[in-house]
Amino acid sequence: SSRHCPWKMNQLPPKSPVASPVSESRNSRGEALDNLSMDSFWLEVENIKQSTEAEQEECSLADVKTQEEGEAEAEWLQDAGLSELLGDTGSDKDNLVLLSTLTRTQAAAVQRRLDTYSRSRRRRNKHPVRDVRDIFGVPGSEDTAAEKEESNPDPLWHNLRTSNTQRKTQDYSCTVRNPGKEEMFNMDVAYSEQAAVLLKGSFLSESRKLKDGNALTRFKIPKGRLGVTRIGDLSAQDMKKIPTLALIELTALCDILGFELKRNKAAKLKTTEKRLFGVPLNTLLENDQKLLPNTKVPLLLQALLSCLEKRGLETEGILRVSGSQTRIKSLEQKLERDFYSGLFRWDEVHQNDVSGLLKRFIRELPAPLLTAEYLPAFAAVQNIPDLKQRLQALNLLILILPESNRNTLKALLEFLSKVVARENNNKMNLWNVSTVMAPNLFMHKGLPNKIPEGKEKQLAEGAADVVRMMIHYQDLLWTVSSFLVAQVRKLNESNNKRYQFCDKRIKNLLRKIHADKDKVEKNQGEPSKVVKVHASLLLKDSLEVHLNNATRVADVLRQFQKNLGQNGWNIVNTVNLLKCNNSMECTNLLLYEVGGNIGEHCLDPDTYLLDLYHINPHAEWIIKQNPSYPRMF
Repeated sequence: SSRHCPWKMNQLPPKSPVASPVSESRNSRGEALDNLSMDSFWLEVENIKQSTEAEQEECSLADVKTQEEGEAEAEWLQDAGLSELLGDTGSDKDNLVLLSTLTRTQAAAVQRRLDTYSRSRRRRNKHPVRDVRDIFGVPGSEDTAAEKEESNPDPLWHNLRTSNTQRKTQDYSCTVRNPGKEEMFNMDVAYSEQAAVLLKGSFLSESRKLKDGNALTRFKIPKGRLGVTRIGDLSAQDMKKIPTLALIELTALCDILGFELKRNKAAKLKTTEKRLFGVPLNTLLENDQKLLPNTKVPLLLQALLSCLEKRGLETEGILRVSGSQTRIKSLEQKLERDFYSGLFRWDEVHQNDVSGLLKRFIRELPAPLLTAEYLPAFAAVQNIPDLKQRLQALNLLILILPESNRNTLKALLEFLSKVVARENNNKMNLWNVSTVMAPNLFMHKGLPNKIPEGKEKQLAEGAADVVRMMIHYQDLLWTVSSFLVAQVRKLNESNNKRYQFCDKRIKNLLRKIHADKDKVEKNQGEPSKVVKVHASLLLKDSLEVHLNNATRVADVLRQFQKNLGQNGWNIVNTVNLLKCNNSMECTNLLLYEVGGNIGEHCLDPDTYLLDLYHINPHAEWIIKQNPSYPRMF
């Protein structure tokens, strides 16, 4: 069916060194999915085809030009915040600050792409490009990477090359690890560093059948002394640094696993005069924010999801059973005319038609919800043999997404989780929902159609598997890894002072950085500390807190709630201060870390404050109410 569909999935082929084992892994996972029907997937593809047959003349595909050698690397360096390395002029400071935060595997990923770009420039007899090794004072930077490897091979790349060769004969039949059991998901150490360590051993070889969501491995993020940081806990200023760091880390992880990270160019489609369907996400949000400030998810999508939550969650076959295409088209026109005026009557719309409108809204976005640039990377996740590493890659891809796409995707996934939770009534389990939604997320009219003959079933199952992981593991995927937060802190610290880059090699620089970190850790033996916690929106006075090794954020919030209104405190605002109903947890209050080496950071209740103080002694701690953004429907 997919060969006749006007829109097709995009897939990212693995690099040749690991093509064989990855293919074996996908075949094994395909066998594991044999018991899971793909009928819903192909039915959805046919529905999409029927709904767009009359509009095919409007679905002009974007012309994607073949990139010359070095162009992909140049774009990558620009997106990674290292564009100044491409020329002879410009400030080095920002580049050097970013490079100073990188792990060994991340630095190797940067080095590899700069080497490739340098070689391509030399072949074209253009002005020589600056080499990252020049910045660190490495003599003989004019030598090619191959010549350098022959004379003084980098142990890391030697190990990777050897491991990739050895992996051709390894067993990659692993699909899930310990199904139904709980495993730790380490976010303290960079994923690429973890993968490099795993290469020294071997992957799991147990083949497991994926029958339902209950068989999927349960992962738990171990909370360190600094707690866990979720997307939304960091300030907008600090979150802007995360995509760059996540891109470098994702590239390093793909390098370790032997996959090439390719990206599409953004597709340019015809502009539309519509106000809702076929409108870019950012434009929708700009218009919605004029009506409701701080809107993070398009109001139309919120309305569609709300209508389905109220009347469609119990409907058998919801999302799978297609509504009338004629009615859906008519409803789309009515929404364009009446939605913002409030005249549209949601109670008169059948729930199957609403689900059709929801899927149509996602498909009609001018660019895919997963973005044109990274849709191939999302599709390629299916090729990673190990479940934990697939989730690591997905976590990084989620962080790379623009904020509007990430927020919209989260709202959709939260709704899909609610559908799955009502499986007993609506007969839509996790796999059913995933197979129905995969075509709507991975097929787009504005992107090239390249599906190898005979690979349709494999790619369809892989796309559905990626959607299933995003639904099932969304809480984990919407977490900012501790190592990324640490890199943000380092960036903020380095931006406030000029770092002296005199090391001969990147690894020497990293060794110095880690040594400095060790010195800080050695000074963390202070048994107690007295600090002030502010609550300026609630109190005129500050709260003195005695910290010891056992003091957590939750303890401070309980102490604040207990003493509120006592000790002569001058209360500024009592109207908006909600009572905790004598419970031990004050869920309406949050403690923020502000300033120092962080912009603003909403703290995990289990964060140990003395440890945090040692890492960021110049920050202020402020108690605020838990912000709420009620939906407008």
